[in-house]
Amino acid sequence: MRILRLAIVCWVGAVSCGPARQDPVSLNDIHSRLNRTTVAEYHEPRTNSEIASLVLRAAETGRSVSLSGGRHSMGGQQFGEGTLHISLSRYNRVVAFDEQRGQVTVESGIQWPDLMAWLVEHQKDKPRPWGIRQKQSGADKISVGGSLSANAHGRGLSFKPLVGDVEAFELIGADGRTVRCDRTQNRELFGLAIGGYGLFGVITEVTLRLVPRIKVERRVELLKLDDLPGRVAKRIEEGFLYGDFQFKTDETAADFLEVGVFSCYRPAPTDAVIREDRKALTSRQWDELYRLAHLDKARGFQVYAAHYLTTDGQVYWSDAHQMSDYIEGQDELIDRATKARAPGSLMITELYVPRPRLPELLRGAGARLLERKANLVYGTVRFIEKDDETFLPWAKESFACVVMNLRVTHDDEGLAAARLQFQDLIDVALSLGGSYFLTYHRWARKDQVLKAYPRFPEFLALKRKYDPEERFQSEWYRHYRKMFAE
Repeated sequence: MRILRLAIVCWVGAVSCGPARQDPVSLNDIHSRLNRTTVAEYHEPRTNSEIASLVLRAAETGRSVSLSGGRHSMGGQQFGEGTLHISLSRYNRVVAFDEQRGQVTVESGIQWPDLMAWLVEHQKDKPRPWGIRQKQSGADKISVGGSLSANAHGRGLSFKPLVGDVEAFELIGADGRTVRCDRTQNRELFGLAIGGYGLFGVITEVTLRLVPRIKVERRVELLKLDDLPGRVAKRIEEGFLYGDFQFKTDETAADFLEVGVFSCYRPAPTDAVIREDRKALTSRQWDELYRLAHLDKARGFQVYAAHYLTTDGQVYWSDAHQMSDYIEGQDELIDRATKARAPGSLMITELYVPRPRLPELLRGAGARLLERKANLVYGTVRFIEKDDETFLPWAKESFACVVMNLRVTHDDEGLAAARLQFQDLIDVALSLGGSYFLTYHRWARKDQVLKAYPRFPEFLALKRKYDPEERFQSEWYRHYRKMFAE
């Protein structure tokens, strides 16, 4: 077995060699900007030893610990008022690469683009390189540890969530000690910490299972909603690996949610050419699409569909085609253009149903959105296989996953409206035997949480078993602790 071991940074005795603030600091998430939280201390450790020292320091001073990576989560999992905050953004090296087994070990703060670039650079002369199987879509600058904490998923047509790509990880618990978690060692903790939202300790080193990096060909078509479940099954049968369906969000159109752009990717011959001049949207064109998605939805879908249809037959690397830059800095422009009464942003929800029931979900959701006068800006359908390894599985069977981005106004009226809109959407999914993702918001009712996650009270009890002093906390955790104490 050939393992490339990288240089080890020596511990030099400082509590935090990255930027540290031992006075209150205000933090917020990048996407929704609805989680402004003041933490008591802020640290950016670079080594495992520093992280352990900070956890022990918090215990000595009676503080709770909160954790963040890329700060894209929107449900308040990253921050806790008055906590000692550990940002893992500088804990971001590749630690080991096993070329024989196709596994890479990384520090949990590494972001997906950096890991992917490292793998490409260190295998540039290899005829059969390895690459990642999947990463979450919609944004790239998300940490591996954060993706594990939410048990994220990508665009695979028949993949499990990210837990299926995890060989093992190390976890620093409330006592400051490091334990290894895999499917034999600390198996229960393995299933709790993946999809455990940072409540069971600090995920430090992660070993990911890789797949051969291959070329894939994109096939694109306009498709009606009713045809989608059957077409997905057919594409999987034909050997396609990835795909999604971007549906029309123009609520004034007769075919609102009823038509979309279906893009799929299948393995291409090894000698297929990845053209440097292949059609792709520029940053300026993406910015314009973002604007149109808010201000002229009919035109936005038309432009989007026309572009993607021209990319039919193009060839990509199986990892690179999963990249999707997150558009920042446009919200003020949208607020001005719409004469919004208060600042706003997009908020996401994810709904899951058995694949044959997908048309019912979208039609039911569409009716609720129209009734509530919700502003649906963007939506996509992805697909996921059953997760039978984590304690709080959101993928309880082979599901269709509907991602919806709603524009939310940041005042009392707007937030109250959003709460009802998102609750309505969850009700539709639950009525069809589905579920929803806990990651994005804290607006679900208690009965909805219990129907989607019947083991949630047991999850909270196990949190206290592994962390009896509740050292690791967040606003997300405090919300549900209170909900289930009542």
